[in-house]
Amino acid sequence: MIDSYEIVGLIAAILTTSAFVPQVVKVWRSKSTESLSLTMYLAFFIGIVLWLVYGIHLNSLAMILSNIVTGVLALILIILKLRYK
Repeated sequence: MIDSYEIVGLIAAILTTSAFVPQVVKVWRSKSTESLSLTMYLAFFIGIVLWLVYGIHLNSLAMILSNIVTGVLALILIILKLRYK
């Protein structure tokens, strides 16, 4: 059973992860990544991977799911940044 703190984590994960969706959609549609910092997204992606490893260690569903989804979204932005450079 999921405890109340894990539910709070899942809600936080949904909110923070979904915040990236509009950015990915905007870049995908406009094909413009001029305003995105590749260095920032690379550092962010590495941080997300490390949080994922930590979440796996803690067996935290919220950390695992949110960091997988956020990592995929960040990786999409990195790929688009390199493609539309």
